[in-house]
Amino acid sequence: MATLRRLREAPRHLLVCEKSNFGNHKSRHRHLVQTHYYNYRVSFLIPECGILSEELKNLVMNTAPYYFVKNLPLHELITPEFISTFIKKGSCYALTYNTNIDEDNTVALLPNGKLILSLDKDTYEETGLQGHPSQFSGRKIMKFIVSIDLMELSLNLDSKKYERVSWSFKEKKPLKFDFLLAWHNTGSEESTMMSYFSKYQIQEHQPKVALSTLRDLQCPVLQSSELEGTPEVSCRALELFDWLGAVFSNVDLNNEPNNFISTYCCPEPSTVVAKAYLCTITGFILPEKICLLLEYLCHYFDEPKLAPWVTLSVQGFADSPVSWEKNEHGFRKGGEHLYNFVIFNNQDYWLQMAVGANDHCPP
Repeated sequence: MATLRRLREAPRHLLVCEKSNFGNHKSRHRHLVQTHYYNYRVSFLIPECGILSEELKNLVMNTAPYYFVKNLPLHELITPEFISTFIKKGSCYALTYNTNIDEDNTVALLPNGKLILSLDKDTYEETGLQGHPSQFSGRKIMKFIVSIDLMELSLNLDSKKYERVSWSFKEKKPLKFDFLLAWHNTGSEESTMMSYFSKYQIQEHQPKVALSTLRDLQCPVLQSSELEGTPEVSCRALELFDWLGAVFSNVDLNNEPNNFISTYCCPEPSTVVAKAYLCTITGFILPEKICLLLEYLCHYFDEPKLAPWVTLSVQGFADSPVSWEKNEHGFRKGGEHLYNFVIFNNQDYWLQMAVGANDHCPP
């Protein structure tokens, strides 16, 4: 009965909201974008806009490709060649594909060179590597986390530590995964990921872009200084967060009596905008790209606009081993970890960060 009650309980969700200004030297906006590594969907909504500027459209369309490598041996990510070619010359991201974080072995390579392994109990013991129990294991420990600093290992390739890790991945417990890979090169060299992994099944993918114009959209009225809103004057940040989810999901917001799918409607007070532009990018999207989008939207109001605010929303991969930085991430009943910026025409912004049951409080 206790198990049944737990299954019926709604999982814990946590939403953190804060406000600041892009001109504030203590603003955390860049750091929070840069440390949310694994993003699969980015959306921005611009009220009172019927068409994108050429500059913004080019920025959206010129999103860097990512790569899918099938059955890639894990030891390929710790070779001196890989470390010197990709990790030391830019920001390299890798994430296992089609693995369930709560059940399967999963791996993530962070851009700082940290390799994070989330392993089941049997695999963990077979690797012989040192780690620690997952913080979301419960009474019976079924998952273990192993963290390997590849930059540190590369300093001494003759060390016992490097030999042990290499022996573990090559001989003791060879592991293979389907990986998503992406590389942000900070130098002038062209990416060589296709040629580097040419002996494996590798495919190049371009993020998908969906552009749409929403007409006669009912939007909440917001005041940048009021996260909690003011009755009959402005809406709360939480109400906006729910409303955005409905807009992105293409939910009918009319709340008509004969609508049996959704009774949700736009919070009040609200206003109707003739046109709003919605852009959604889906794929393996790097923080560096999101920083550029955020930077552009920060300057959107440099010239007078009818819109009082715009939003930028980012959703992370549900089965990534981390959410922000090295914070362990789990799935349980949702696996969500996401954030949203509301950018106002006075350079104020709201930042909303949400995580699910198996996550730490956002940074």
